[in-house]
Amino acid sequence: NFFFYVAEEVRALLAEMGYTHLDQIIGDTDLLEKRALIQHWKARGLDFSKMFFKPDVPHEAVHWTERQKHPIDDVLDRKLIELAKPALEARQPVSIELPIRNVDRSTG
Repeated sequence: NFFFYVAEEVRALLAEMGYTHLDQIIGDTDLLEKRALIQHWKARGLDFSKMFFKPDVPHEAVHWTERQKHPIDDVLDRKLIELAKPALEARQPVSIELPIRNVDRSTG
């Protein structure tokens, strides 16, 4: 319910600004109220030039231009699921001993 109301408010704000889709404003740094942000006392001494930089490219190239390759194909979880298939599918007892590192966060 909450997200429905958030979406309704976003639609209303976009319509107020003359847009119909969120995609139309993604990457449009001209819409940010920069002066108020930069004049805040916590922002003194910070360089926002890279954050507010708008590249000279077509709008379509600003967001999701290529699929990313995430290194999740060979995480320990996948190996554990494969080794535990007899337990998961046929309810057979399984004992697995593997080294666990601190990067294997969802193990257990």
